[in-house]
Amino acid sequence: MNDMINLICERRSVRNFSDKEIPKDILNEILKCGTYAPSGMGKQSATIVAITNKETLNKVKKINSSILKHDNFDPFYNTQTIVIVFANKNIPTYIKDGSAVITNMLNAAFSLGIDSCWIDRAKETFETNEGKELMKKWGLTNDYEGIGNIALGYRNGELPTAAKRKENYIIYD
Repeated sequence: MNDMINLICERRSVRNFSDKEIPKDILNEILKCGTYAPSGMGKQSATIVAITNKETLNKVKKINSSILKHDNFDPFYNTQTIVIVFANKNIPTYIKDGSAVITNMLNAAFSLGIDSCWIDRAKETFETNEGKELMKKWGLTNDYEGIGNIALGYRNGELPTAAKRKENYIIYD
């Protein structure tokens, strides 16, 4: 197998991050890879927000945790960097476009020695009043919807092993 296939097959979601911060140049490379994701008709409906500011990190973590109804749970697993992908709801392929951006960044991160986990509830987080305030701060209108969050960082422990692939995952005709 080539390096790209190995990377895709070896990447895992990590749910235990160290306090070590990602160097800015590496984070920028990951974000850049998100901008090269495929998008419907090349419309590039997605927008990426990278958060390293502690106050904003804690705010997003708190909102996301409240949706889970777990006040003392960090749904981002102690990460020091959160990346949120939004996409313009007026473009029919916006969910797929945003998902492709996330996938590109997950794989790019792993190739650069950074671990990640796709975290749910971006839509719900940014439908709250506090979430809408953050979107406004970032210059995002109500035309945008949260597609997904990425916890990025250095794992605290071993890389998890892959679950066994299900039977009949692939069907040929």
